[in-house]
Amino acid sequence: MNAPTERFELQMQRFIRAPREKVFDAFVSADLLKRWKCPRGMTVPQASSDPREGGAWQLSMRARDGSRLELGGQYRELRRPDRLVYTFCWQDGGPMPGVQTLVEVDFIARDGGTELRMLHTGFADAGQRDGHGQGWSSTLNQLCDLVDERGTAACLTLLGDPRSTYTRTARLALAEKGLAYTLEPVAPHGEAIAAMHPFGRIPALRDGEIALWETSAILRYLDECFAGGSALVPDSVIGRARCEQWVSAVNGYCYDTMVRRYVLQYVFPRGPGGSPDRAVIDAALAEMPRQLAALDQGYGRSDWLAGDTLSMADLFVAPIIAYVEAMPEGPALLEATPNLRRGQAAMRRRPSFASTEPPRG
Repeated sequence: MNAPTERFELQMQRFIRAPREKVFDAFVSADLLKRWKCPRGMTVPQASSDPREGGAWQLSMRARDGSRLELGGQYRELRRPDRLVYTFCWQDGGPMPGVQTLVEVDFIARDGGTELRMLHTGFADAGQRDGHGQGWSSTLNQLCDLVDERGTAACLTLLGDPRSTYTRTARLALAEKGLAYTLEPVAPHGEAIAAMHPFGRIPALRDGEIALWETSAILRYLDECFAGGSALVPDSVIGRARCEQWVSAVNGYCYDTMVRRYVLQYVFPRGPGGSPDRAVIDAALAEMPRQLAALDQGYGRSDWLAGDTLSMADLFVAPIIAYVEAMPEGPALLEATPNLRRGQAAMRRRPSFASTEPPRG
């Protein structure tokens, strides 16, 4: 007697704020398929669709490195706007070449939009199923971007305190990429952030069902997933290395000295009688000239830290220097750093800097 075989299937459910007809059509229109049916960071340069029972669909995905993946199948059932069933098969270069699976999608009308229920079956093992689950999560985010009138704000939510330098760095990146998003103000170690970040720090990013924490990871994700706006990572090897160098320097040295032991001592004074703790401030002030001098040397003759254009390194540094400038000793400290001040002035001229100005007080 044969032992029972485990059935590996992928079930997904997503609420999309758009009419059923609009969501259904996005699954069968070749022009619309080219605008969403791939994971973030990829594009669909070619798609074809014959939306009738027995009709074929096919598309080509292209990654940022130029590699391509081909896939296609046949429509089995089309009942607009209620239900769609089609086969799904990777061709050369795909993760399961020649293996045919089945996708069943139900479109259910809900207040304000459509509940999409998808069942993808035919996987040989859990690894195939889980890999496709990650791909579908990202791909459905692209569908939401397309059909929801909020665009990327339908999926992208940034959690953090807008006064935080790290939260502002993430907001600067979102603005530089030209991305609409929802800002959810939360404090460190609160319930909302603890549900996403194992160490309770801010910021964190939700992209649909995808959750990310740590500012550097968030910026790299945004840069690789969204082609528009400013590139956040330099093209050259040395540019990328210098960018990583300065991000690491901010995380390892500058933030602790300039923000935690200097700025925050004025903002949240904990010294005698509720005054700033001068011992902590003075110790930080003794270390800051060396760090500021290193940044000044890093800018050199450029307005940017990692080459001839803005990078994520500048987005990490700018919010910190903005706070230092506003503190009692800040202007005098920065007087000796003309290159750093020139770089900060270049950042202040960018619309992203004005749009992310933190609340005062």
